[in-house]
Amino acid sequence: MALFLTTAERVARARADLRIGAVVVLCGPDGGALIQAAEAASPARLADLRALGQPELAITRRRAETLHAQAYDDDLARIVVPGDADCAWIRSVADPASDLAHPMKGPFQSRRGGGADLHRAAIRLVKTAHLLPAALVLPHADAAALAAQHGLTTLDIADLAGAEFGLGEVAAARVPLAVHSAGRVRVFRPEDGGEEHYAVEIGAPKRPGPVLARLHSACFTGDVIGSLKCDCGQQLAAALEQIGAEGAGVLLYLNQEGRGIGLANKMRAYALQDQGFDTVEANHRLGFEDDERDFRIGAEMLKAMGITSVRLMTNNPAKVERMEANGVTVTERVPLKAGHTRENADYLATKAAKSGHLL
Repeated sequence: MALFLTTAERVARARADLRIGAVVVLCGPDGGALIQAAEAASPARLADLRALGQPELAITRRRAETLHAQAYDDDLARIVVPGDADCAWIRSVADPASDLAHPMKGPFQSRRGGGADLHRAAIRLVKTAHLLPAALVLPHADAAALAAQHGLTTLDIADLAGAEFGLGEVAAARVPLAVHSAGRVRVFRPEDGGEEHYAVEIGAPKRPGPVLARLHSACFTGDVIGSLKCDCGQQLAAALEQIGAEGAGVLLYLNQEGRGIGLANKMRAYALQDQGFDTVEANHRLGFEDDERDFRIGAEMLKAMGITSVRLMTNNPAKVERMEANGVTVTERVPLKAGHTRENADYLATKAAKSGHLL
């Protein structure tokens, strides 16, 4: 029946459940498990999980390296949650905010042997929910039955691994801009219930191209409130100015704040930078990779607009590679140098040295 939820709809529901602290169930070929986001753990639900067995805390290898915990599963560690550990302990393992004040958090007992696919899927799911990449995982033989009994959202890990990416345009309107009177904003909505993304089209770009284009990842701090910690706001303004001067082009505004980790985690990374870590080190201490963005979004938006060839405004060679890999030809990389200040000098130096940006 059409009333059944699609895979994308069930994934979206599971993300929302995790964000409010609810438990979801993941199932795979070797069984099932109850999952809760570590940062949303509550005493009542932790007690309920313990009544069913011994929960484990799945953390990424990046976070495990910071904690000196053994990651026997290569990309993650399965930490045994001690019987006397409370929610504060769980959050302290997941969140590096207190690492310097309380560096000795272990010793940790890491599981080895057996499958880690459910733990891996749990981390992937909490990441897409923009939560800390750590999850309580309770493998249970009757996980599916418990889900039915308690009305919990259930996913098969194949739903996450094989979910098709897709998005569609839902609205568009003329918006005269300071840089050019012929502006148009087009709104794209992902099928998986994720955040919407915007295309700012200026003039009448010739299809299929090459079109002067910029992929700009949302930066609330730089774009909206004028933060001096980055160059994002200045790059946004410079890109629009250049497209306006040429009379035609498109700027994609992708809601992938903080290189894809979300604003809350970005603020956590900023707090770590105040402790002396650079932007890449801060991401790693949180358990994230250097860059968690999905540039398929930009490629699919361009193709939906009939644009398959671009002159890409970027200092990041990885963006060129990602566009080419997803069916958009980049005929020219157009440098975009703006916003170099005393306050963001270290940030830009890290981008050049560790992320390969051509500054």
